[in-house]
Amino acid sequence: MAHAGNQKEEELADSVRLALSRAINDARPPKPQFSEIDQRIQYLYWLGEMSERLKKKLPDAQVRIEFLETAWYEAKRAGLDPGMVLGLIQVESAFRKYALSSVSAHGYMQVMPFWTRVIGDADRSKLFNMQTNLRYGCSILRMYIDMEQGNLYLALGRYNGSRGRPEYPNAVLSAWKRWEYKDDLPIHTVSARK
Repeated sequence: MAHAGNQKEEELADSVRLALSRAINDARPPKPQFSEIDQRIQYLYWLGEMSERLKKKLPDAQVRIEFLETAWYEAKRAGLDPGMVLGLIQVESAFRKYALSSVSAHGYMQVMPFWTRVIGDADRSKLFNMQTNLRYGCSILRMYIDMEQGNLYLALGRYNGSRGRPEYPNAVLSAWKRWEYKDDLPIHTVSARK
């Protein structure tokens, strides 16, 4: 069983429902594009470091890299810190793709099935698809952060259905520390060749 709480289905304005629908219906994430070589190098260092940290939970290297690439992309796309998203996944599902909670939350980010109806895609089985699950989870968390005017503590409580209680937000914030990435690269700039 997974750690998900009893997330509440809330009345959403049509504009919020439409924005969520658009947020989850984009095409599959592209490979990251970087404007500067330093950004690409930083991303590759992040990918390597997170892969090492995640090796015990996801031993297959290809699965692990695909998961991290997708988690990074979906987190950045939603304006979230990838480390915070990994911390949330650690708490919610312990990185289990097919995790199912006692309240029927699905997958890595423990997305409640009602979201497929609210957002407009009635196939709840898609919530076990890695990219779909991460996209839903990141989009929903972003919506809650916006609803709580940037208060991550309250947004995390709302995500879990435990708003106002400290256990869940504290667990995610603590797990986030394990996935923080310090971008102290050995190379901060690359000189142009003459």
